[in-house]
Amino acid sequence: MFTRLLTPRWVLLHLLVVALFVATFFLGYWQLSKAEAGGGAVNWSYALQWPLYGFMGLWFYVRMVRVELHRDPDEDRPGHAVVLYQRPRIDTTGDPELAAYNAYLAELNEKALGQRSAGSGR
Repeated sequence: MFTRLLTPRWVLLHLLVVALFVATFFLGYWQLSKAEAGGGAVNWSYALQWPLYGFMGLWFYVRMVRVELHRDPDEDRPGHAVVLYQRPRIDTTGDPELAAYNAYLAELNEKALGQRSAGSGR
């Protein structure tokens, strides 16, 4: 179950999240040192915001991991689902030019479906 989180993509993502989480605390400490050295209210607010950003990012990441763990691993594979097809209805009321264009599109659709069904019987 947890092996899905050990693919190269996920390991790289784990490392990136850890690095960014640590970086937000360094940035918060840096803003705190600037605020204590006489910075204004902006420095004080950033000193509180940077760690908050880190925890918020970590919270989103944990949610993303939970979704991945509860996801069906076979949902990405192509399935053999039956696709129902309904022939398009040609609107003949109103504009005759539009009706002719819709008839042309329906003809192209029939040709494409005919080629697809003939090609799939091989």
